[in-house]
Amino acid sequence: MLFLFNIAWRNIFRNIRRTVLASLAIGIGLAALIFTDAMMVGMIESMTRTATDTFLGQGQIHAEGFRSTREVEKTVNNLSRLLERLRGEQAVKRFSLRTQTFGMIASPANAGSVLLYGIDPRLEKEVSKLDEALVKGAYLSAGGLRKMLIGEKLAETLEVAPGDRVVVTVAEAETGELVQEMFRIGGVFRFNVREMDSGMGFMHLKTSQALLGLADGVHEVVLQFDDLRLSGDTESDFWLRYSQDGNQALGWKALMPQLDKVVQMSQYSSSIMAVILFSVVSLGIMNTLFMSLYERMFEFGVLRAVGTRPFRMALMVLFEAGALSILSILVGSAIGFGVTYAVSLSGIDYVGIEFAEMTIRELIYPVLQAEQFVVFPLVVFLFTLIAGIYPAVFAARLTPAEAMKAHD
Repeated sequence: MLFLFNIAWRNIFRNIRRTVLASLAIGIGLAALIFTDAMMVGMIESMTRTATDTFLGQGQIHAEGFRSTREVEKTVNNLSRLLERLRGEQAVKRFSLRTQTFGMIASPANAGSVLLYGIDPRLEKEVSKLDEALVKGAYLSAGGLRKMLIGEKLAETLEVAPGDRVVVTVAEAETGELVQEMFRIGGVFRFNVREMDSGMGFMHLKTSQALLGLADGVHEVVLQFDDLRLSGDTESDFWLRYSQDGNQALGWKALMPQLDKVVQMSQYSSSIMAVILFSVVSLGIMNTLFMSLYERMFEFGVLRAVGTRPFRMALMVLFEAGALSILSILVGSAIGFGVTYAVSLSGIDYVGIEFAEMTIRELIYPVLQAEQFVVFPLVVFLFTLIAGIYPAVFAARLTPAEAMKAHD
């Protein structure tokens, strides 16, 4: 076998120009696949961070049924015990508490519906980018219990600005009685998400608890993890451990199934592109092998004439295909690593572009992974061997007379 490999390695360099062009073509295809995959991984990570860090969080805990009914009475069960467990959870980096209810907000100029969140200003800064999204006014302070933040589109509808007064109407828990309170606009935010900018408002957690009659109850515990991958691992026992006592713990894939579908779609797209690319590469390899084979028809005829078995003839062609693929893999891996690494340092600017109902808020950095330099080259090698089967069978079926005649 080693002898055949040495012969094959020498044969592919008998026509250096053709070998260089073929290896470059295959290598560039492999490099393109490595870069595209790294780009997709980076884009998915960026989209996930944008979705989770902006406001959603990487995970949430609610009372069972709250997400479907939004009933004000359904607060998180055994909250003090739950928070104590979370403080001792190494995987959890930080968390925040929220209340949530639908209400009406009115100004002297107009009125509209609003999804109101009660937040702890200090904890909320750790899990979301609400404070960074402010375009007017100031973030909620410890003392301003009668101030609230609203979205830019909602502020335009109400024709209000920081310092103006609005009246908020909500239904109290248990009794369902309507309660009205007056607030001052403390700030206006812009997330570049239509639903948030036109229909959300934030007030102090203590104020909302008093307004809704919840005492110390909350509707939502928002989680941030040390490792983003844990929040997307639906098989992790973390979600089972905290889905107890009438509560339900969910990661971002369950909270945003549309984003999970986008991730799956991108993976399918990458697979389809890889198959198409490898198919084209296979045709190129097959063409190169046939060109090499026809150039050496007299040699193949001599080999058959001196008693070389068809199987060894086929093996020789397959070894040439393998040698060509190894050279192409080295070239493609080097080009792929160099280009991807260079782009990963500078990033690609897609900031402001909307994709899957999400606005990209940061540069996209391609992510290099070990599997890109293991799986893809291995697939290239296998496709090369498959492409070499036809030329190998052709060579094995040659008779000395046919080979000599074709040479003439």
